[in-house]
Amino acid sequence: MIIVLQRVKEASVEVLGKVVGKIGRGICLLVGIEKGDSKEDAEFLAKKVTELRIFPDQEGKMNLSLFDVQGEVLAVSQFTLAGSAKKGRRPSFDSAEEPAKAEKLFAYFLELIRQKGFMVNTGVFQAMMDVHLINDGPVTFILHSKRTLEPDRPSSGETSLDSK
Repeated sequence: MIIVLQRVKEASVEVLGKVVGKIGRGICLLVGIEKGDSKEDAEFLAKKVTELRIFPDQEGKMNLSLFDVQGEVLAVSQFTLAGSAKKGRRPSFDSAEEPAKAEKLFAYFLELIRQKGFMVNTGVFQAMMDVHLINDGPVTFILHSKRTLEPDRPSSGETSLDSK
């Protein structure tokens, strides 16, 4: 699973011009489900997005979680996150999970977050949607359920040039 997480002041999603999901302060999640993703992937990321300390404390440091700020969640399924543009000019979506399986795993992921006590709004699975948000910061993270997919980052004090 791949998630683009954005800390937001507010966010909403529309289908055919009608708002189907709306939140205030919290996180907007664009969720891509790949072939082979499992309940364990959903469980790992549900825990990660709700416990990640990305909200500022009184000193302005990212030290508070979604729970700490009583934030809300807008989650939008986005199969294009599983796409690849490595070859040619047309993206390949071979890595994206089949829609029926993806919808089931997405619903499980949302239920896990709801079970933690968060209000969760969503778009409409497989619909064309317009997502509106005010990114707070801006603060954006790309999360992967499989650690091997995360790009290596230079360690503290090391620049990307040092590692070459």
